[in-house]
Amino acid sequence: MEQVFVNIFINAWQSMPGEGKVYIETDNSTVTEKVASAHGVATGEYVKISITDTGVGMDEATRERIFEPFFTTKEMGRGTGLGLASVYGIIKNHDGFIDVKSEKGRGTTFTVYLPAVSLEMAVKEIPERGKIVMGTETILLVDDEDMILGVGSETLKKLGYTVIIARNGKEAVDIVRDAPDRFDLIILDMIMPEMGGGEALKIIKSIKPDAKILLASGYSLHATANEIINEGSGGFIQKPFSIEDLSKKIREILTDGPS
Repeated sequence: MEQVFVNIFINAWQSMPGEGKVYIETDNSTVTEKVASAHGVATGEYVKISITDTGVGMDEATRERIFEPFFTTKEMGRGTGLGLASVYGIIKNHDGFIDVKSEKGRGTTFTVYLPAVSLEMAVKEIPERGKIVMGTETILLVDDEDMILGVGSETLKKLGYTVIIARNGKEAVDIVRDAPDRFDLIILDMIMPEMGGGEALKIIKSIKPDAKILLASGYSLHATANEIINEGSGGFIQKPFSIEDLSKKIREILTDGPS
């Protein structure tokens, strides 16, 4: 769920050029049969989290499309339009729904509804914290989203790695071509503007056949991702991922994973 709110906050920030305010409100809400039917969820008690910004707002046509994959109002090269699509998918996977109210020039409110659980049930469902595995190698992190590059590079540094970043597949290819033996692992986003992960992987493998590559995507493993993995990716990890899962996957590939 962290990824959900990070993406909503980024959307709010980008909608407020210069300055603005963001308001967060939480509440309990009862979802009626009518509302449940409209959103394809169960009736009952929900937790409601509302995030309101004072940004430029959206017209109705934009508002109706913001959760579509690849729909974006950003300028070319500043994102793929997958942020809010991922938000929608993650919330649906948690049996919740999201509502958007916006008006041109009057800001936007995203309201997330998640099924409420009792404190006793919530405590029972907390999983045992996994073990974080550290390292010292050099990693090339490739993603077109500035937020993911920022958070990802800081996370990797805390795990002990030296991190170099690239904002798309083409930039990653150029970096590898200039110094093919510099990196022990490349973490490669699958969908990016200019050059996606699949095409970049093929070129990188032609430059350095034994390159170790971890494919990352906001979508679950599917046919296209499997094809790319078969072409030489050492593994796949779905975003958003925990620091424990990322640390283990990295060590798995670096220690004995396929190249």
